[in-house]
Amino acid sequence: MPSGKTVKLILYEVLQFACLCVPLFVVMERFASLIRFVKSSDTAYWLVVAASVAYVASVTLFVWVPLKYSTLKTQRFSEVTNWRPVPLAYVVLSTLPCFAIIISSSKVQVDAGAYYDRFTELPVSLVLFSLICVDILERIRPLPLTGQANTLESDFEMPGPVLTHLQQVTSVSAQLQANGGDSDTSLRSPVQNGSLSGRWGDADVRSLSRTSSAAYLYSSHSRSGPLRFIWIRDPRHDLFVASFVFWFDTVELVRMAGTYSVYYSAWVFPVYILAYLSILRVVITPNSPLLASISVLSQDLPFLVVRICLVGIFGYVTPVQYILKNILVTGSFVYFVFMTKLKLLNRGSMF
Repeated sequence: MPSGKTVKLILYEVLQFACLCVPLFVVMERFASLIRFVKSSDTAYWLVVAASVAYVASVTLFVWVPLKYSTLKTQRFSEVTNWRPVPLAYVVLSTLPCFAIIISSSKVQVDAGAYYDRFTELPVSLVLFSLICVDILERIRPLPLTGQANTLESDFEMPGPVLTHLQQVTSVSAQLQANGGDSDTSLRSPVQNGSLSGRWGDADVRSLSRTSSAAYLYSSHSRSGPLRFIWIRDPRHDLFVASFVFWFDTVELVRMAGTYSVYYSAWVFPVYILAYLSILRVVITPNSPLLASISVLSQDLPFLVVRICLVGIFGYVTPVQYILKNILVTGSFVYFVFMTKLKLLNRGSMF
C-alpha cells in the first residue's frame, strides 16, 4: 500500500496536470465551434480540435514532464528562492495560449461581422480558477494535510515574545532602600541615571503590572470556554483565503473584458495583455520582497489607467471600488516608500 506522501504527491500532480489540460481543451473546443460557425465547415472544427490535442501532448512530453522530473527528483531548482519554475511554465504553456485564443476569437468575429460567442465567464471561472489552484498547490505542497496547525504557525507568523509568567517587579526606590541608599534623593528625582525611581517609578510599574495582568487574563479567558472554536486559526486555511484575495483584481479586469462593448472592441487587446502581465506575479515567491513593487508596477498602476479609460469610453463597465483600490494602493506605495524619505516628511514628531 502506498504511503501517505506518495498519495499526496500523486494527488498534487494529477490536479496540476488537470489544471494544465482542461482550460486548453475547453477554450480550444469553443474556438473550434466558433470557426465552424464562421466558416460553415466541420473540417475546420476537427482541425482545431486535433491541433489542441497535439499541442497538449507535445507540451506534456517535452516540457511539463521534464520540468516536473527536474523539480521533484534531481532537485535542480532546489536553490531557487525568489521565483517558482512550475507556475512560470504553467502561465506560459496554458494561460498564455488561452488568452491568445480568446483574443483571436474576438478578432475573428469582428472581421466576419458575426457575433457568436463572447466566452462569457470562461476566462474567469475556468482559466483563472485553474491558475489559482496551481498557485495553491505549489504553496501548500510543503505542508502536511493532516494534523494540528500548531506546528505550522512558525512558518507563517513572525516569532515574538510570549507572556508566560507574571511577577511583582520591585521599583528602583525600593531596591535603593533595601540596599541602604538615600531614599529622599530618589523621591526628589523622578529620573536618575536614565531610570524611573520614587513614586513615579512605583506608579509606572504598578500601572504596567495591572495592564499586563489584565491583558493576560483577558486573552486566557477569551480563548477558553464554549466559544473557543472561533479563535481557531489554521495557516493552511489562511493560505487558501490569501490566494483567492490575491487574484480578485485580475479576475475583475478579465471579467470586464467579457462584456459585450469591450470584447468586440480594440480595447480587448490591452485588457488581456495587462491581465497577463499581472498574472506573471505568480512566478515570484509569496514571501519575496519583490512582490510589493512588482504588484504596483504590473497591476495597480496599469489597471488604474485602463479602468479610467474604459469608464470614460464605455461607462461603468467596472465597479468604481476597484478604481479607488488601485488609487489607494499606488498612492500609499509611493508615499510610504519614496515621499517619507524626504526631509520634510522624515520627522517622527510631526504626526
